[in-house]
Amino acid sequence: MSYDVSAVERRRILGRTRSVTVIGASANPARPSFFVATYLTSSTRYEVNFVNPRLDTLLGKPVYPTLADVPGEIDLVSVFRKHDDLPQVAEEVIAAGARTLWLQLGLWHEQVADRGREAGLDVVMNRCVKIEHARFAGGLHLAGFNTGVISSRRQTAP
Repeated sequence: MSYDVSAVERRRILGRTRSVTVIGASANPARPSFFVATYLTSSTRYEVNFVNPRLDTLLGKPVYPTLADVPGEIDLVSVFRKHDDLPQVAEEVIAAGARTLWLQLGLWHEQVADRGREAGLDVVMNRCVKIEHARFAGGLHLAGFNTGVISSRRQTAP
């Protein structure tokens, strides 16, 4: 079974997504989850929710202790948790009725992917929601964020 999800499929997933819930969101500006949270709340059309039992608010939004506490429909769940936590997180995502389980950069767990797919989820591993969103948004400098897209125009020396 192939575990890599094509760019076309990732774009389709992000295009149909209406809400993103970040599990493991951090208030520490040095953490990748904080940067992704800031980007998502500032630069996208998504309803963004955060889950972290140690926080009450983040970026002016409430933070929920568990995924089950997040109100409304759960669509895409972006996970910033350690590898050993992923099987339990996957069960929570399935129980919440989400459509997509998205494991951030550095997270790869084939058994979790299999379990998620068996439950009908789209599963993306080892990809950053922020990077992928920016890529498919045309590399625009959204809300002051440099998306990292490099121009294809070749520069010549004067």
